[in-house]
Amino acid sequence: MSAAQLAIDGGVPVRSRAYPSWPVFGEREELALATALRSGAWGIGGRSIPEFERAWATFQGAKHAVAVASGTAALELCLWAAGVELGDEVILPAYTFVATATAVMARGAVPVFADVDPDTLLIDSRSAESSVTERTRGIVAVHVAGCPADLDALRAVARRHRLALVEDAAQAHGAAWRGRRVGAIGDVGSFSFQATKNLNCGEGGAVVTDDAGLAEAVWSLHNVGRRRQGGEPILGGNARMTEFQAALLLAQLERLPEQMERRHRNAGYLRKRLAAIPGIRPASADARVTEHAWHLFMFRYDADAFGGLPRADFIRALQAEGIPCTPGYAPLHRSIPLQEEVARVLHSLGRARIPTEAHAPAHLPAAEQAGRDAVWLFQYMLLGDEADMEDVAEAVSKIGRARVGGT
Repeated sequence: MSAAQLAIDGGVPVRSRAYPSWPVFGEREELALATALRSGAWGIGGRSIPEFERAWATFQGAKHAVAVASGTAALELCLWAAGVELGDEVILPAYTFVATATAVMARGAVPVFADVDPDTLLIDSRSAESSVTERTRGIVAVHVAGCPADLDALRAVARRHRLALVEDAAQAHGAAWRGRRVGAIGDVGSFSFQATKNLNCGEGGAVVTDDAGLAEAVWSLHNVGRRRQGGEPILGGNARMTEFQAALLLAQLERLPEQMERRHRNAGYLRKRLAAIPGIRPASADARVTEHAWHLFMFRYDADAFGGLPRADFIRALQAEGIPCTPGYAPLHRSIPLQEEVARVLHSLGRARIPTEAHAPAHLPAAEQAGRDAVWLFQYMLLGDEADMEDVAEAVSKIGRARVGGT
């Protein structure tokens, strides 16, 4: 096959039809919302919220679940319930969404960035352990893209140093480590049901745990400090979910198992096709990952194999061929606004001056490299069929042919 002219240069794109639409919904969601509307109980006292909490705990293999207003709120509540306080340090990967860091800072704590494994792009337990100090209170294991981090190693680190292990499972609905679904493998875990997530209700979140004390603390903290069984309230906030969100989630949860199976099948096919293309390296998963949620399909791009084509130009060319994609995260430890805010927190604690050039961020080579060469595909693309996956591989191959020639 000859190298056809790229769409970005005026050629015909590999793909002109859209990938499956998202979200997927129908009569069951309409009925669920109408039922919640007619109930007249749109928040506290409704039936859908406790029903969803039971269903979600069961689905994730946890003893307890608390439904909350957002994934960010869920993570903040995890840290709050785990005892993270003003001036504490919390270790998290540099390659994650900014909310992982801002949730730590919302507690008045300091995010400390660890490097990631260069193959999985998930937090490296050795880097995490090397970051522990006398001020460290917890570690956040972020299951980026829906792939569980090394929970065996991270649990061991947490035990050795008496730290809380919080799972940020915002992207990991249904993901499993050694046959057990994530969230409650650590001390406590958070999920997001934001509009792009594999299970979504527009905005929403949940906390799961096997610890009854933590579950009660989260319930009180998210409900303005009230005690579930009555008694003296504590200081809390308002992060309650509505009946409409919970009703929609119950309907969407019925669809999730089939969607998970479809994503898994298509991701497996796509992985094989892309791995065969020089210069493309799909992110790997630990052998102990028994279920990948596939919120994202991530691969590494080697510009040298594409005639030196910069990643930004590769992404634009791939998009022009009809393939939705993005460069993904920029490492958080290199974020100037975040550095400035961390510096202000440290300054307020009397532990550092406002930074100058001498306060350079840590060197985390694997996270920095991922920030330069990672490419993401979206979960809704994996709800298509084999032909849809083939289009991705053909578009990537076409760009390579156009840049370096060949068949």
